[in-house]
Amino acid sequence: MTVRDLLLARAEDDRPALLWREAGQVRSLSWREYVAAAVRLAGELDRRLDPGLPPHVGVLLPNGPAFALHLAAAGLGGHVLVGLNTTRRGAALDADIAKAECQLVVDSPDLALAAAGGAHDAALPNAVPSPDTLFMLIFTSGTSGSPKAVRVTHEKITGPGTHLVGRLGLTPGDVHYVSMPMFHSNAVMAGWAPALTTGATFAVAGFSARRFLPDVREFGATYANYVGKPLTYVLATPEQPDDVENPLRLVFGNEANEADIAAFATRFGCEVVDSYSSTENAVIVQRRPDMPHGSLGMPLPGVAVLSPDSGDLTADAVFDDSGRLLNPDEAIGELVNTTGAGAFAGYYRDDAAEVERMRGGMYWSGDLAYRDADGWVYFAGRSGEWLRVDGENLAAAPIERILLRHPAIAEAAVYAVPDPKVGDQVACALILRAPLTPTELEDFLAEQTDLSPKAWPRHVRIVDALPRTATNKVLKRELTAAGVAPADDARVWVRAERGTSYA
Repeated sequence: MTVRDLLLARAEDDRPALLWREAGQVRSLSWREYVAAAVRLAGELDRRLDPGLPPHVGVLLPNGPAFALHLAAAGLGGHVLVGLNTTRRGAALDADIAKAECQLVVDSPDLALAAAGGAHDAALPNAVPSPDTLFMLIFTSGTSGSPKAVRVTHEKITGPGTHLVGRLGLTPGDVHYVSMPMFHSNAVMAGWAPALTTGATFAVAGFSARRFLPDVREFGATYANYVGKPLTYVLATPEQPDDVENPLRLVFGNEANEADIAAFATRFGCEVVDSYSSTENAVIVQRRPDMPHGSLGMPLPGVAVLSPDSGDLTADAVFDDSGRLLNPDEAIGELVNTTGAGAFAGYYRDDAAEVERMRGGMYWSGDLAYRDADGWVYFAGRSGEWLRVDGENLAAAPIERILLRHPAIAEAAVYAVPDPKVGDQVACALILRAPLTPTELEDFLAEQTDLSPKAWPRHVRIVDALPRTATNKVLKRELTAAGVAPADDARVWVRAERGTSYA
């Protein structure tokens, strides 16, 4: 199946396809209108493209009907949509446009909206795509370096769409709320693609924690997708006694923490399904009801934790009675798809990055993890997030999970700062949802029996916000680059060199 196949199957469907808000009112297009507008838009773009150059159209637009129409126009097979990050500026944005070889960059909704409002017929693009035809270029978040343009083929849209419909029980009667950035894989693969698969309605909007519940109610949304911290942000809004009174039944995404998953489900009366994946979509780990506390889930067949040095399977994690990992050096490795590339179709014009990902015929994710004796895996951070403290290797993610147990801590980012003598010191930046004192933090950490003494943060920064990508992933390299804040900053706590108290 191709995206074109799915669109043309809806060409005479008069059920609602696309919803959005305009001038305070909900507007809509039926599937018939949506596909017809996409055909007209594809024709307009085709007339502007030089056939001697790559047919790449950069779309630099916020979430809205125009972006949704550009997705469908590209799906008809005449050109490749390049999702441009709307938070990028200047030389960085220029570099993305050049790397993706964009002939055109669309930074106005006018062309798409004109196609939606037009009544003239237009011919379908002559190019007929196959499942492995390039549909989009989607840039990675850039948490570990410059963003890379991931090749997204038609089957990389139709495959996840079909999979999620079956896994989540989505139906044509659902209304999908798509508020994650549409230039990124989560919105396209987990929000738009399942709607295209079933012929469900999808509503588009920019994400706002304050507007989330009113949007769900106004659009009648039964399903929503997320990536990163949106659940945390919505939970931070004032709780109301009628929060549970809404049509939402299912929320799917990745990177939420356990506490937020449970709290969101309870407060809004819905099921939250969290899963590990990436833009490349080559390594997938699924949460299950019987999974151990703190686990990332159970990896799909072929996904293993391997040593990045030897390429061998790492040792099973060994825990003490309190749950502390006793053998991090032997147990922590990288999540790898040992069967090959999986759904990864490569990077565009980035051979070095592709070689780094595909080592020994296997896909190396760049994410650290460890595995218990029953096969459950636990996230340990990115490959660049190792800390070397007093001769011991520490991973950032397990420390973050411990910090998030405190009810006053909404978000925690653990990172390394240089030790004046040798190695690293543990630093963390915390966003609070309630007051917390240095003494309260010390008392809490002392109660966490699975926290290694070397993992106690030496430097704690209380912050209002963390540096992030457009998909809400924390840019830890910026925290590390900022170093240790001035000692006279009242929102910075420093632990005594030979003790546990903070000042």
